[in-house]
Amino acid sequence: MTRNSAFESVRVGVPGGSIREHPFVPAALKGRSIVLVGLMGAGKTSIGRRLAARLGLPFRDADSEIEQAAGCTIAELFARYGERDFRNGERRVIRRLLAGEPLVLATGGGAFMDPGTRAAIRQEAVSIWLRCALPILLRRVVMRHTRPLLAEGDPGEILERLIAARHPVYAEADLVIDCADESPEATTGHVMDALLGWTPPRRLTVALSATSYDVVVGEGLLARAGALIAPYLPQKRAVVVTDESVSRLHLEPLCAGLAETAIETQAIVVPAGEPSKTLETYARVVDGLLEVGVERRTAVIALGGGVIGDLAGFAAATTLRGLPFVQMPTTLLAQVDSSVGGKTGVNTARGKNLVGAFHQPRLVLADTATLATLPERELRAGYAEIAKAGLIGDAAFFGWCERHGRGVVGGDRALQAEAVMRTCAFKAAAVGDDEREERAEDGRALLNLGHTFAHALEAEIGFGTILHGEAVAVGLGLAFRLSASLGYCAEADAERVVRHLMEIGLPAELGMLNRRLSAARLIGHMRRDKKVRDGTLTYVLVRGIGQAFTSRHVPEQAVLDLLRAEGCET
Repeated sequence: MTRNSAFESVRVGVPGGSIREHPFVPAALKGRSIVLVGLMGAGKTSIGRRLAARLGLPFRDADSEIEQAAGCTIAELFARYGERDFRNGERRVIRRLLAGEPLVLATGGGAFMDPGTRAAIRQEAVSIWLRCALPILLRRVVMRHTRPLLAEGDPGEILERLIAARHPVYAEADLVIDCADESPEATTGHVMDALLGWTPPRRLTVALSATSYDVVVGEGLLARAGALIAPYLPQKRAVVVTDESVSRLHLEPLCAGLAETAIETQAIVVPAGEPSKTLETYARVVDGLLEVGVERRTAVIALGGGVIGDLAGFAAATTLRGLPFVQMPTTLLAQVDSSVGGKTGVNTARGKNLVGAFHQPRLVLADTATLATLPERELRAGYAEIAKAGLIGDAAFFGWCERHGRGVVGGDRALQAEAVMRTCAFKAAAVGDDEREERAEDGRALLNLGHTFAHALEAEIGFGTILHGEAVAVGLGLAFRLSASLGYCAEADAERVVRHLMEIGLPAELGMLNRRLSAARLIGHMRRDKKVRDGTLTYVLVRGIGQAFTSRHVPEQAVLDLLRAEGCET
């Protein structure tokens, strides 16, 4: 027998029907296997058999499969090959088992500790941690002499060490079931209840030329933040950057969620609002990161709205020449826009986002439950970016917005999640096609529809006095009006856009701002826009709803005439 050959001979034959066909299987499983993890004595095998029977699925025990193939016990394999080689073989067995038809699989206590095994389980299955207290485990295993890890030493002390080492990793499982000292049948019932009530978060991937990352959308994700982000962190340490308002609402549950997987956290809290998006606050954040002794593998977590995401992202991009970065947006605007795409930066007296860097996150975690804490004005402002996605390149999505927009801003959680996913998917496609906005025409620059006007309004009225989404809504109306005046789209399209935004409660015309504005001053702000090239400003115009394009041939007089027609002074 060659080294590790015992593990190579496992063959998996899975009888029974597909998980997709069984009437009692939760829809969330979608043809995936179920993997039970936990310490020895947790009841993985006894509960697994019962769970499989209830679901009409085959059951397999990874340890039994290994022993049958090897012709010897787990203890003998440990003694013959050592733990490292045993884990390598165990990983191959589990991958092979999961590659077949769906099943219920009980794993050995150490299997989930292997990163490769965890990755395979995450890809192919739903993982369930059977969490037991030490006294329960001790009563169940104390008389067993076949456990290699209990062969030497006091079982209680060994189990305590295993709990300390393994529980933070088991916490990465999709579901956690606390097991009382009860019958396996009762615990199986709790597992079934958890599966039936489980709604997994939704995911989409932002694929870039050199990397990719996931956007995860769902309810209650902050409490599960450790399980969700641990696979993406190079070090179990993170510094959370947030603001005073958000910290009162969400910092404690986030830190508790991170602590579940033993991620050490520290926090940097800045004043809330757009005034914090400055070079001065950026310098404070960088100094705070250096003061707590971050290393190049220490992650920065941005917990908050777009201001925090841009500020923390810029600090992460530049501190120690780049730190890992995670976005946890808590506003609708940040969830659908600024958290995706890697743009970071701060404002200056000269304009918005004129100092910054591209720095892509490792993960975006959008907890829709945080939207319930937002004022209605903030929800409406975030909605402008949702409507913008449809106006740029998806007329059908804009139609969806017209039907469901009121529900999104009214707090319908399911509609909010759908809007976040669809908007992020649209933006992900644009970012993947033109990550650094370098294409001469169209490309990622299309995402700036309405923003040339919006940034000018923010600079003139005051960052934070008018919310970014409110300025974008006015900018969208102006972009369509300008396109119509230049003959690119029908005036009816512009009226339709303005009408919808007004129905949502957003300003869509300059007159709705109730301010005296100078056309010349707004044009002056536009000339300092980042999209100016060779002295010429690039506008995003439209040929109709869902048909945006870029143009560097817009006469300034046409813009002036539009602004005056909208009520601006000269």
